[in-house]
Amino acid sequence: MDFTLTTYKTLLKTLQQQSFVFQTFQEFIEYSAPFRESKGVSEENRKTIVLRHDVDKLPQNSLCFAQIQHELGIKGSYYFRIVPESFDPEIISEIVSLGHEVGLHYETIDLSAKLLHQNSEFRIQNSKLREEDIAQKAIELFKEQLDKLRQYYPVKTICMHGSPLSKYDNKLLWKYYNYRDYGIIGEPYFDIDFSNVLYLTDTGRRWNGDRVSVRDKVKSKKSKDKSFNRTREIIHAANNGELPDHIMFTFHPQRWADKPLPWVRELVLQNVKNVVKYFLNKVRK
Repeated sequence: MDFTLTTYKTLLKTLQQQSFVFQTFQEFIEYSAPFRESKGVSEENRKTIVLRHDVDKLPQNSLCFAQIQHELGIKGSYYFRIVPESFDPEIISEIVSLGHEVGLHYETIDLSAKLLHQNSEFRIQNSKLREEDIAQKAIELFKEQLDKLRQYYPVKTICMHGSPLSKYDNKLLWKYYNYRDYGIIGEPYFDIDFSNVLYLTDTGRRWNGDRVSVRDKVKSKKSKDKSFNRTREIIHAANNGELPDHIMFTFHPQRWADKPLPWVRELVLQNVKNVVKYFLNKVRK
């Protein structure tokens, strides 16, 4: 069985045995130029991994991940949505207490478009929903959500939520604004050179889910050359020294479970979602 906590632990231990150093995304940014030069940080050319976690729902699962990493002396980055199924102050505080990074999993373009569409007064005054109007509303929501999350952690990095059913990409916000103006130093889709960093994401409950991923993907020859389906294939490649020196993993912890019922439920739901997202990709091409 794949996507179990047992498999996850095996993956982490294997990567440790291969001398990979684990960093939060904030550390990855701060150890890279120009931050390295400005802060006087010396960083050897070592093998590094960033463990990114998108807390879309079931935050308790993310806490399990954080506890496993803590036991192994590993740190990761956890990106919370500001919605009831993700945002849990108690769990956020527990994850922070274990030494992990917390960031904002923003989706304010999608949310703003929905709010403006529902606003009858706005629709009367505006014949068309423009990108600029959506972005203006979205940045207000972004600041509110960032302030809310910063009550529990000094957030320095963010990551967009894919919102696959929306026709709007949440990264659109940064066409009109600059996240650095809000004390943010990094966003993975803008601040990682994926020609030098292998990107592996469990989107679609598989590691080669480009066809069923609407937005959680990057353009990189490195990622195409290193394609995996199951976690055991990544473990095998690590044991054989076939992985590159720099990797970002993206996990969705709600997909991982040891107990049979949650495991099967997630498998069935994800297979249904994959069919929907596959056809969405076809329509939007």
